[in-house]
Amino acid sequence: MARNEVVIDALPARVFEVLSDATLYEDWVVGAQRVRGADPEWPERGSELQHTSGVGPISVDDSTEVLESDPPRRLVLLAHLGPAGEAHVELTLEQVGDGTRVVMVEEPASPIGSKLKNPVSDGFVGGRNALSLRRLRELAES
Repeated sequence: MARNEVVIDALPARVFEVLSDATLYEDWVVGAQRVRGADPEWPERGSELQHTSGVGPISVDDSTEVLESDPPRRLVLLAHLGPAGEAHVELTLEQVGDGTRVVMVEEPASPIGSKLKNPVSDGFVGGRNALSLRRLRELAES
């Protein structure tokens, strides 16, 4: 499991506004190369976002589904990661003063992802998610 957090100088409604804009997914999620489409009701429960993810020339078309949505406090996603399985990603937003503490927890949600889980993969996912949260902060504060 990877757990990361960041404090953003914006209220939870603004942060959730960024999370709710499917076109911004590729701008804050590290590894997302391109958004190919999204259900118009994104990020309501059951809606889906289609994207291409990868590094360099290696990419896979996959999708992310909303499992729970409680604006502007919580968003729970199931990221389909092609051959790497699935990941459960929970984002919680808590107002702190005039800002927002965002906590992101990601863990494998499929047998193959669980088999790939180890301290090295946890470190990689944690590093990627720390960078993703920094990008989210930049978007929400702009």
